[in-house]
Amino acid sequence: MSSRAYLEKLQFMTGQDDIKVPGGSAVGPVEVAESKDASTQAPLVAIGLILLACLCFSGLDATAKYLGQSLPTLQIVWVRFVTHVFLALILFKVWKDPGMFKTGRPILQIIRAFALFGTTIGNFLALQYLQLAETMSILFAAPFMVTALAGPLLGEWAGWRRWAAIIVGFCGVLVVTQPGTGGMHWAAIYSVGAMVLYALYALLTRMLAATDSSASMLLISAVVASLAMTPAGLTVWVQPEGMFEWSLLLSTGVYGCIGHWIFIQAHRLAPAPVLAPFIYVQIIWMITLGYFIFDDIPTGATLLGASIVVCSGLYILYREQLRKNTA
Repeated sequence: MSSRAYLEKLQFMTGQDDIKVPGGSAVGPVEVAESKDASTQAPLVAIGLILLACLCFSGLDATAKYLGQSLPTLQIVWVRFVTHVFLALILFKVWKDPGMFKTGRPILQIIRAFALFGTTIGNFLALQYLQLAETMSILFAAPFMVTALAGPLLGEWAGWRRWAAIIVGFCGVLVVTQPGTGGMHWAAIYSVGAMVLYALYALLTRMLAATDSSASMLLISAVVASLAMTPAGLTVWVQPEGMFEWSLLLSTGVYGCIGHWIFIQAHRLAPAPVLAPFIYVQIIWMITLGYFIFDDIPTGATLLGASIVVCSGLYILYREQLRKNTA
């Protein structure tokens, strides 16, 4: 008698439908099929979430760039995190269940919070001195660090094909940004720091997603950052002009809160090396927002580079689906 026939006979005799067998995680063909389907769809959903998160981050950067023409950078950063805190408190209704924000790994939570804080302020400070193309070319090197460190830290090793796709995607970004060949301004250290901290933030998000709630990660990071920025934010404060500027200023927290919540959900569903290449797609959102907000018309090089980025991401998606189907 086959093992499946024996299991079906045992279920019929005992009247139980949830009998498990050693080494198995499901009890019948329906459960097995559903489990395999969910496992196959998880990376697709995670990639979709990362693309949406990148759209939110692009909206945040575009808004901060616009506001930076009339308001201090430190003020924008502070309001962005304070608004993030209040929005998270309302969304999760913390007064009903304060326990949802408890964490068993407070040190990692605090390190992650400062990584996010450092990424934000480093990127904003760099834009005061460097061209957008220069800061972007440095920031988009983060997937290299994420992929390299995910192996020893998370046990998520990337194969040579994925590495090749990441390199091709980065080349596409260089085609778009076309960074200058002259000596870089000293403020490039801000962008380098932001890139390193972003990679750390992404890896810590993956680590904490296995044990801590999305609510705790979303709120703790914003609380730590807002408290750290309060003295500087109040010192440089400039009163926004009118409701429009106030609305834009407060919207930075909305973009940040929603974007990072989506970012957390994506890392619950897929390994960091799978998601890392799709940060490049953010440049497409940048092109679109730049055209509609700042009247920036994309050049032929921009369109070519964006096509390379998309092809790189699609290849990663194809390899992931192939791996899941043959598993």
